Amino acid sequence: MAAIIEIKNVTKEFKVLNRREGLKGSIKDLFSRNYKTVRAVDNISMSIEQGEIVGYLGPNGAGKSTTIKMMTGVLEPTSGEILVGGNVPYKNRTRNAQEIGVVFGQRSQLWWALPLVESFRLLKDIYRISDENYESMLKLYQSLVDIEPLLHKPVRQMSLGQRTLSDILAAFLHDPKIVFLDEPTIGLDVSMKAKIRTLIHALNKEKKTTVILTTHDMGDVDALCRRIVIIDKGKMLYDNDIEHLKGFFGSYRTLKIRIDGDLEKQAEVIQKELPEFSVSSDEEWISVLVDEEKAKVLDVLSQLQKTHRIRDMQLEEISTEEVIKKIYEEGVQ
Repeated sequence: MAAIIEIKNVTKEFKVLNRREGLKGSIKDLFSRNYKTVRAVDNISMSIEQGEIVGYLGPNGAGKSTTIKMMTGVLEPTSGEILVGGNVPYKNRTRNAQEIGVVFGQRSQLWWALPLVESFRLLKDIYRISDENYESMLKLYQSLVDIEPLLHKPVRQMSLGQRTLSDILAAFLHDPKIVFLDEPTIGLDVSMKAKIRTLIHALNKEKKTTVILTTHDMGDVDALCRRIVIIDKGKMLYDNDIEHLKGFFGSYRTLKIRIDGDLEKQAEVIQKELPEFSVSSDEEWISVLVDEEKAKVLDVLSQLQKTHRIRDMQLEEISTEEVIKKIYEEGVQ
């Protein structure tokens, strides 16, 4: 099967002014030619098949948004080649826009004062969707989520979750080949996150739509993505499935203990006692990420029992979130 997205040796550089401090510096900057070159994306390549859901991950400033903007045609790469659905995005922006859908954070494409159904009708005219296909999509939406109560509700009266749900439905309305989702569940409660993940998965399965997902929520990744691509400082660190990724850190286990006292302060004490391991805390547990190539979990637990009264304990495999965190910190070899 031919890839629907092909990225070959793509680099994107920006010229950034070296700014001076203070009022005098600001005035001098008006006439300055003192620029530096920043490489936001550094020689990345990947191929994405139709129907894949790919998690495109990385810390803030890694180059994710720059890559997405090049794939959507907003930016032109400094070097390298990009093909999206057979189109060069920045050369064929109109054709490319007809074949993609986008949901970027909290930037809604819906008309604020209008009922949702009016936004859908406007998008129907913009994308020249036939009456038959439009009605077919609405029936599909109704079978997946109960949109009837939302259709006649002005967007400004919707909750954040309802607006996000509606934006995702709008992005899929013209049956695009590819949909780009940027932090689709940010700020939502657990129930709405689950509903939106179910919707995305169902639309992908029903329409064979390729989905590129950028998120910091590992729940989104675990629920939706078989494949993840990790980028940091413009360079690609990883491109494979999640289970293969965990294989890099198969010797890691998370020891969770519950002890008396302020858990945050106790975690700081334990971190000093176990400087070679990563220690964190939440409302209930203190977590110690143990590398069993350095020490056995039972030995670590025995050491902790000497200085702390442990009321409960759990042992977990390393989570996707911890794996991603370690990749950011250490990379993969």
